[in-house]
Amino acid sequence: MANGGDLTATGASIEQEPPVVPPPPRREIPTANIPPPRFAAPNRVNLTEENQSLLNSFRSSAAMTPQETDACMQSLFNVITSNEEDGAAQFREVISRLDEGNDLRKMASLLTSDLDRFLEMARDDNGSNRIQELLGIRDDVDTFFYNAILSRFNHIMTDYEASRVAMQGMRVFSEEKKTGMCNYVRHHAVHLACDRCGYAVLKQIINVWSSLGHFFYRDQLLYVVAQNALDLSYHARGNYVVQHVLQLNDLRSTRNVAVSLNGHYFGLSFTKFGSYVVEKLLDTEEAAVMVVEEFLRCEGESLVGLATSAYGNFVVVKALRVMRERNRRDQFWGLVNKLRPHVHLLRGRKVGAFLYWLR
Repeated sequence: MANGGDLTATGASIEQEPPVVPPPPRREIPTANIPPPRFAAPNRVNLTEENQSLLNSFRSSAAMTPQETDACMQSLFNVITSNEEDGAAQFREVISRLDEGNDLRKMASLLTSDLDRFLEMARDDNGSNRIQELLGIRDDVDTFFYNAILSRFNHIMTDYEASRVAMQGMRVFSEEKKTGMCNYVRHHAVHLACDRCGYAVLKQIINVWSSLGHFFYRDQLLYVVAQNALDLSYHARGNYVVQHVLQLNDLRSTRNVAVSLNGHYFGLSFTKFGSYVVEKLLDTEEAAVMVVEEFLRCEGESLVGLATSAYGNFVVVKALRVMRERNRRDQFWGLVNKLRPHVHLLRGRKVGAFLYWLR
């Protein structure tokens, strides 16, 4: 049997399921303000000549020439990405001496003025950590970072270090900015789910929104994943996002995924990544019955073909075990009776050993 499986070759009709259920209307949930980071240290740090010059530039009310702007940007890049032993201390000392009003706005404006340079800093380990420290201090300062993140959204969210900057923004930005970022995440969710780094970032976003109680944002994202569950379940990385949604044990989201995949459980079970998702569905009460009922609508030969395939045999064994453990006698014996006439073809397979044990 081909690794992709034939989604329609089950020899059975597909029952009409109710439509995917959208999330409920948003409820306003009061959240505590996260205090901004504090940069003042008990002992002052002696700034290097370069960093003192950088500080003076931000404090000055005079407009900078293009040459001065370039020099200031390079100094800012250096202090943010420095891996020197006192690099973090130098950075925090510079910030602690800036006025939180105009000086800090000038610094944030310069930092985000060149989006490619900003992305380069955000992708750096030290740069990511230090940019995060600048978020949440003032909303007008956050606006510069918010706009920069959205302008390079895909690049930022598909890089581990840079994505941590966006994640911190989702924690500390204003509610309006969080909503804007949520909309971007939903719009790019499928692309992120299929990216080698983005899929892990998407899972982390789900976790962060859950831990912060931002269930409205989270449920909107889960709804998008459920709507695209079929394509994602076949994908090498996307399937892990679908599995992650199912592992949340959220009844609405599980139901939405199950409905999206209904009629395709059989074909998915032939494939490596799809079988992972079907096995996760078998861990849930309602979806497990939907999976087994689809198997029971197959011809016996088709079910045997699944039971003898590289990945499907694991799915069939789990379906038998789950139905027996949950005392679903009709579904359990329905599977057994379909497979027993072909037990000689199942020798050497887990399914064959299971059926032999029942004798």
